[in-house]
Amino acid sequence: MHEDHTARVPRLRRPLSAVLVTGPSMAPTLRHGDAVLVRPGGRLVRPGDVVVAVFRSRPELLVVKRAVRQQDGGWWLRGDNDLVTDDSRAYGVADVHGRVVARYWPRPGRVRPRPL
Repeated sequence: MHEDHTARVPRLRRPLSAVLVTGPSMAPTLRHGDAVLVRPGGRLVRPGDVVVAVFRSRPELLVVKRAVRQQDGGWWLRGDNDLVTDDSRAYGVADVHGRVVARYWPRPGRVRPRPL
């Protein structure tokens, strides 16, 4: 099974962390190869925010998805691409680790933010 939007960062620790996006589940908002800056913490998340989270049923998988609603002490998440269902429809509730605050194209020595 292809894992979509897997982030290669085990834990967010700094004021802002960079996470690489893989797969098509957040297209067109985020594309494969985009990098996002994430502010750690899940307390200030609101429905509609793009977040980095871990599904309770898949604790080894860090994902980038859109927060839909709070549920069972966590968040119900969806990808923006309705053709890809590797979100809460498949894995259930997730715990948010941070909120995406910007995206950029990773290039050595240069960061170019683009609005979400």
